Amino acid sequence: MKVAVLGAGAIGAYVGAALYRAGVEVHLIARGEHLAAMRQSGVRVLSPRGDFTGHPHATDDPGSVGPVDYVFLGLKANSYAAAGPMIRPLLHETTAVIAAQNGIPWWYFHRLPGPYEGYRIESVDPGGSVTAALPLERAIGCVVYAATELEAPGVVRHLEGTRFSIGEPDGSISARCTAFGEAMAQGGLKCPVEADLRHDIWIKLMGNIAFNPISALARATMAGICRHERARALVVEMMRETVEVARRVGCEPRISIERRMAGAEKAGEHKTSTLQDLEKGKPLELDVLLAAVVELAGLTGTDVPTLRSIHAVTDLLDEQTRLGLVPAG
Repeated sequence: MKVAVLGAGAIGAYVGAALYRAGVEVHLIARGEHLAAMRQSGVRVLSPRGDFTGHPHATDDPGSVGPVDYVFLGLKANSYAAAGPMIRPLLHETTAVIAAQNGIPWWYFHRLPGPYEGYRIESVDPGGSVTAALPLERAIGCVVYAATELEAPGVVRHLEGTRFSIGEPDGSISARCTAFGEAMAQGGLKCPVEADLRHDIWIKLMGNIAFNPISALARATMAGICRHERARALVVEMMRETVEVARRVGCEPRISIERRMAGAEKAGEHKTSTLQDLEKGKPLELDVLLAAVVELAGLTGTDVPTLRSIHAVTDLLDEQTRLGLVPAG
């Protein structure tokens, strides 16, 4: 098995090091000081489950890697449309692309029986640009439950969780998913192949859709939001509206809002990825979180006033960030 990790940041490098430990031929594609450190000393993983170091090949040139069996995408979803030139050298006829992303993926309605089968979600696949870069037949979904951060170039701090659920858009338990899941397990990670990955997508999204934008607007941690009475009520209402949209497109999340809130509280003084991006002056990954669900609400005639309001103000925040008008840090 030959795997390329495109966007080998905290999550990507963690996965790459684990697969390398399982004996997989791994190529990490990164840049800057992080790439230089991985070339020199490998990937150092610091984890409560045991520290380890992996030494996969690391490069900034996909052309030097050539075609692989799997491309694991560690990029933010808002980078997918521009990733075509980086991905093309990695593809052969049957290469699968495993997209480890938050929110609603570009493939969501691909091979999903029902009234919306084949619908392209404009907010996550504008003009079909993501599909052009990442053809639907190559897509394998992935919902990440692991938390990691780059402690230093080449050094990944694993905080909690080892689960990377994967699944085919058509719900089949395919040979390509099974083989990848087994390799991940041999490397010490959990990688169940789910027949209904969309269920996992909505459960994770229930938290992301509320905590990520609110954390950026308030510069607050997960625990800080939960402690604030009115902010907590706002999160609950956003979750309620999100669950209703999920139901309208045929998915019934099998978890209560109360249980989802309890899970979020356990994260403690954790900064969401959106808040971290804001503090670094990076574009905010909001299209797949908020804009997509607002679009689906319009498609299904679902009333989501709270989501629409939060989307409006965070979209403004993102615009100001891109223009350099929001101070970082």
